Amino acid sequence: MAAGSTGAGDDLPVRTPELTDDDAVEILTGARLEPVGVLTAASNLTLLVELHDAAGDLTGHRAVYKPRRGERPLADFPHGTLASREVASYLVSAAAGLDLVPPTVLRDGPLGPGSVQWWVDQTPERLADPAGGLVEILPATGLDERWLPVVDARTEEGEEVVVAHADDPRLRLMAVLDVVLNNADRKAAHLTLDPLGRLRGFDHGLCLHVQDKLRTVLWGWAGAPLAPPEVDALERLADALAAGGGAGLEPLLHPQEREALGARVAGLLASRTFPAPPQDRYPLPWPLW
Repeated sequence: MAAGSTGAGDDLPVRTPELTDDDAVEILTGARLEPVGVLTAASNLTLLVELHDAAGDLTGHRAVYKPRRGERPLADFPHGTLASREVASYLVSAAAGLDLVPPTVLRDGPLGPGSVQWWVDQTPERLADPAGGLVEILPATGLDERWLPVVDARTEEGEEVVVAHADDPRLRLMAVLDVVLNNADRKAAHLTLDPLGRLRGFDHGLCLHVQDKLRTVLWGWAGAPLAPPEVDALERLADALAAGGGAGLEPLLHPQEREALGARVAGLLASRTFPAPPQDRYPLPWPLW
């Protein structure tokens, strides 16, 4: 998790983003990490850290540190690889020119090697709705064209409702990125808007598996044609993967995982459509938020 209440350090001021992502990567790479809180809602050990410069002074920036030693063993993902997948997801987003994943690096920290991701600041009113109003539970009747239904449900009182997401071009790009990443855990709470209104997605440890594992709340465009900006992003990514260094993914992913990534990009470029939900397995994350 990259935004929200930590139970510690909540008195820290909200900072408006002023740096480029490249600037943020440079700071993340060289800063000393000082833990100030634990994100208790996260499945794996996740620490909020303050970033100190070479002189030991506060830089005024924060990050999320996920040490490898704090990863829970999983049945379907190799143990100790989630931090690398977090960083690989950032590099894929950056190579596609999407900048949807906050700057993330792999480095040593107080608890050993792990991923370190730029903290996404939130305005106080946004903390109660981390998805920024982009994913909602709405009455089943009267859903207007601004919303795309994903799944029908009932409240505890028996009222029929629908989980829907906004028909928003920013979310469309996120949905394309999730297909490329083979994101197995795109919850609504893994989306947020920063104080400048920029969409960011986080928690990408369960990504980039060889087998099809896409589970997402963003199925509303299933079967729809890709828009030109989405095709452009895929072409940029294909070029980056084909270039020397493969977008910097070689030390982070198994060769078969990099090959599967390239195949997903090529498949989307060939079909020019959003995929349909799979029929042979559950297509949604749990919980949805």
